[in-house]
Amino acid sequence: MSENTENTIATLSTHNINNPAQGWINGFLGMLIFSGSLPATRVAVLEFDPTFLTAIRAALAGILAVAALLIIKQKLPQRHEILPLAFVALGVVIGFPLLTALALQHTTSAHSLVYIGLLPLATACFGVIRGGERPKPAFWLFSILGSVLVAGFALSQGSGSSWLGDVLMVAAVLLCGMGYAEGAVLTRKLGGWQVISWALVISLPLTAVVTVLSAPSAWPVVSHAAWISLAYVSLFSMWIGFIFWYRGLAQGGIATVGQLQLLQPFFGLALAGLVLHEAIQLSMITVMAGVLVCVFGAKKFS
Repeated sequence: MSENTENTIATLSTHNINNPAQGWINGFLGMLIFSGSLPATRVAVLEFDPTFLTAIRAALAGILAVAALLIIKQKLPQRHEILPLAFVALGVVIGFPLLTALALQHTTSAHSLVYIGLLPLATACFGVIRGGERPKPAFWLFSILGSVLVAGFALSQGSGSSWLGDVLMVAAVLLCGMGYAEGAVLTRKLGGWQVISWALVISLPLTAVVTVLSAPSAWPVVSHAAWISLAYVSLFSMWIGFIFWYRGLAQGGIATVGQLQLLQPFFGLALAGLVLHEAIQLSMITVMAGVLVCVFGAKKFS
């Protein structure tokens, strides 16, 4: 490991101890930015093709990431870090945005946000696999109970969703959990914003080509709301949100600040109700409350 890398890790460790309050602020801002992702995607996907939306948001963020890495003169990742970065890209750059965009063609953002309540649990599960930990049996009990709550809610819904939308959201959460876990491991080596930036850069050749190939031959009339939503998911959800989120994790501690992610479904539901005027059912809030209990229990026994 180079001296510069060691100094970077030492600096992050110092921030971890000396700036817990700032870590909470940055983590909260990151979580708040992510809360608007699904409502914004819901607006954009009504007028943009899901494949085009996924590709262009990642391509635009990738261009910004390239500029930032060049301006700050970051060294290239080492060879053994390329594969983990590819997993991060698969999870949070391509997999989660594409699958949620496809799912939101078959369900509402309010319904899909119930599944986001499982993200901390999915991240913890992949963290167990990635880190080789041995959690207590109670961990798996809470994990299964949380999954049953969400599956039962999904099956009980008639309108506003479909089985395909539910399956796509489950797959999206699993991929995102994998990407978060891999990113958390890499953050200790590369730094927070560098992880998402390099993941975007690795994805850029693919996302740029897919953007060109999936672009509509004749551009339809697109509303201002759709353009604003595209700008939001490209700039904030795909890049800036991760900068605040990983900075918060580095300054305040991954386990501690990571709990802020549990608030994301509630802020997302509020945005879906206020911006999209979607109906927020009492059953959604009840299920998410149950999921939060399961997540807290799983974290305690992990």
